[in-house]
Amino acid sequence: MHRSKAAVAHNVVLWQQLAKQLCPIIGDGAFDALFARSVHLASTAHPWLRTGDGVALERWYASLEQHPDEADAASIALLIIFTDTLTLLIGESLTTAILRSAWGPDVVDTAAKGTET
Repeated sequence: MHRSKAAVAHNVVLWQQLAKQLCPIIGDGAFDALFARSVHLASTAHPWLRTGDGVALERWYASLEQHPDEADAASIALLIIFTDTLTLLIGESLTTAILRSAWGPDVVDTAAKGTET
């Protein structure tokens, strides 16, 4: 599989895992609204993110497939916006617990080290 296509597939899996953990807590509608708002904010740097109709997560998948070389940068921007907003809504400890449930402790710990200054 081409590196860009592999990155798209990986990003999709990560978001699916996050949705699986978060939707039972906040509901599908709240997840979709939070995701759509995050996409809207991330689209200032990645305008192609806002294309399409339908559920925001499904539109995002289609956008990634059309722009695989930009998938990682857009996904990182989107994740930062999404998790920052989620943290404001439910708190840092619950957000961290959800991310650990979705992706495992190593991923979250590595991400936290990457944001320390």
